[in-house]
Amino acid sequence: MGSDVTLWLALGAGVISFLSPCTLPIFPAYLSYITGMSVKEIQGDKSLNVRRKLLLHSIFFLFGIGLIFISLGLGASMLGNLLKGLFTGNTGDFIQRIAGIFIIVMGLFIGGWINFKWLMREKRMKVKPKSSLGYAGTVFVGMGFAAGWTPCIGPIFASVLVLAANEPAKGLLYTVAYVIGFAIPFLLFSWFISSTRAIVRYSSIIMKVGGSLMIVMGVLLYTGQLTRLSNILLRLVQDTWFANLGAILL
Repeated sequence: MGSDVTLWLALGAGVISFLSPCTLPIFPAYLSYITGMSVKEIQGDKSLNVRRKLLLHSIFFLFGIGLIFISLGLGASMLGNLLKGLFTGNTGDFIQRIAGIFIIVMGLFIGGWINFKWLMREKRMKVKPKSSLGYAGTVFVGMGFAAGWTPCIGPIFASVLVLAANEPAKGLLYTVAYVIGFAIPFLLFSWFISSTRAIVRYSSIIMKVGGSLMIVMGVLLYTGQLTRLSNILLRLVQDTWFANLGAILL
């Protein structure tokens, strides 16, 4: 399972979603919104109490995001099962090729090589609290964030949903991997908030790298080579593991 290429790509897609220009530059503002603290206070105060507060709110925020993303992943898996149950023959290959084409197009969009105005529209559930949010309010804001559409996160997560529909048995696993990939840098930057500004300058490069990886994955999926690559890597990892184990025992 550790060498499942698609699983690791889903994890990486979550990381790229957070590091994208749609999320990372406004990350301090989101923390300010859910904690009731000013951006200056968040970035300037490095006390343990402030960091603990940021981390706790981040965990509840991510819980809200996870509820929506995982629900959508389950829905995509159910849809994939339904389509494969209704049709027979080469339907699986057809869905796989459609998924590959979709991911290639989304990779070109994420990398900035093509542009669709309708994908650039941003949809958000806007909630304006009269005072600072509690932890329950932070969960709902996270749900609103996940239910919205941003030009960066939307196409990336949509590609993960397409993968979930293409492989319904692993759809939930891919979605959870995506959420974990998004959560890891979110929590790290919540604790080391001052590092955000240093990474922002590289966000456009990160998106191009991510877009390129999506294109490669789409091509492999379209040609049916993604599973073959996973099997090759699995055998390589197993052979290496057994070889190291044998060396230790000897």
